[in-house]
Amino acid sequence: MSMRVRNGGALTRRRFLMTLTSAAAAGGHKAAAAFPSRLAQRPLVTHGVQSGDVSMDGGMVWARSDRPARLLIEASSTSNFANICHASFADALPETDFTAKALLEDLPSGQDIFYRLRFQDLLSPKVTSEPVIGHFRTAPSDRRTISFVWSGDTAGQGWGIDESRGGMRTYATMLRHRPDFFIHCGDNIYADCIVPEKQSLPNGETWCNIVTDEKSRVATTLPDYRGNYKYNLLDANVRAFNAEVPVFAQWDNHEVMDNWWPEGTFDRPDYKVHSALLLAARAGRAFHEYMPLRYVSSEPGRIYRRISYGPLLDIFLLDMRSYRGLNDTRPQNGDGPDAHLLGPQQLAWLKRELRRSAATWKVIASDAPLATIAADLLDGRCAAGPGFEIADLLRFMKRAGIRNTVWLTADLHYTAAHYFDPNKALFDDFEPFWEFVSGPLHAGTWTPVGLNRAFGPQVIFQKAASPGQGDNLAPCFGLQFFGHVKIDGVSRQMTVTLNDVEDRALWTKTLDPVFV
Repeated sequence: MSMRVRNGGALTRRRFLMTLTSAAAAGGHKAAAAFPSRLAQRPLVTHGVQSGDVSMDGGMVWARSDRPARLLIEASSTSNFANICHASFADALPETDFTAKALLEDLPSGQDIFYRLRFQDLLSPKVTSEPVIGHFRTAPSDRRTISFVWSGDTAGQGWGIDESRGGMRTYATMLRHRPDFFIHCGDNIYADCIVPEKQSLPNGETWCNIVTDEKSRVATTLPDYRGNYKYNLLDANVRAFNAEVPVFAQWDNHEVMDNWWPEGTFDRPDYKVHSALLLAARAGRAFHEYMPLRYVSSEPGRIYRRISYGPLLDIFLLDMRSYRGLNDTRPQNGDGPDAHLLGPQQLAWLKRELRRSAATWKVIASDAPLATIAADLLDGRCAAGPGFEIADLLRFMKRAGIRNTVWLTADLHYTAAHYFDPNKALFDDFEPFWEFVSGPLHAGTWTPVGLNRAFGPQVIFQKAASPGQGDNLAPCFGLQFFGHVKIDGVSRQMTVTLNDVEDRALWTKTLDPVFV
């Protein structure tokens, strides 16, 4: 049976309490959460806790209340909170849909940090929620082994939470690896995909979703976009994962709508709004309210950023949506604004930060695979299109001597390893590199797509839906994927493994660092 959830993603209070209690039992730290028994008298931590953007000395924490409340934050290096190393607060008000997040600062490096969150009722200050406990590990300041996972694409194509099939199971599988952090490469939500009560499966069975009012229509309003994030947080696997693993979040197209660009106008049957920029403004606010990103005062809505994770690793998280030009492989203005993918400011930032990086490995997290980015070429040069900026970047990296770069992405709804070989490329002024693709986390699986020849991508491995299975294969058929990366603290080798939802290692590659 399907389950309908009303009022902004809140189950009936009794049922929701039972669901949250199940989340604590399903996984996460043994002290993951304690939930109130008298909901009418105490504030409620409604959707679990999250952490994100963790560095050597700090990280973000997040929670949501059911009313105006003050988020009381304590952090400790011990699970019994014998020594409090950080204490602060943040207010959860209607203006942010009762979400609150804060940066925990001045923490010791390479240390397990346990954070305890409670909500204090702003109307009745003596009344507080039961505490909910989360955990993360700060980045090391020495050469210590690092382990992390990445993927993307959550709750797409109408495949929502079917509790009878275990919900969003890939999150539980990733949690078993106990990674230091998780890179979500975009499509955290599918704002343009409704979640119906039921979907038919090719084997004659029925997929039964938990459904909510907000997920019964495409998102165009701020409450709709917020409801998409609340929907994913109804899943016990997602909440248990969030309580233990920091998220480094990007966004792509489905956080707003399919195939959008800022200046786009459109006329689609389900949309009364016709400005992509207006939708992006509402979607961006919901994204920042519900994801534990750090705040950039110079550009509050900015998503691209660098996270330094000790001497072995820097992560560069890109935004290929907010600054792009026309969705057109042949823009009229050559390399002008119509051809932008990253935009001049982000591209300059990326070059500058790559040059500054002293980390052994530079991981570039992209919300779109380079292997599918189109480019018009003239005499072996990228003359126009989104590939112009990528060609410029790759040329810069070669001439600046920037080594040990690896690209990670999702978006294709299957998993793959692509090797970019200048000897097989139309544009060849770059050093060879790897791009690893993994996803979906919980969405339809696709058949393989054709790759653009501009930068010479070679398919070394891929696993996807077969032509007989077609596109949009349901998650229950097992073709859900994530990637795992381990950087050895002694050898500094990077080992990349592509895994499926059952935690089978499908393909592995060990990369040796290059030192000049």
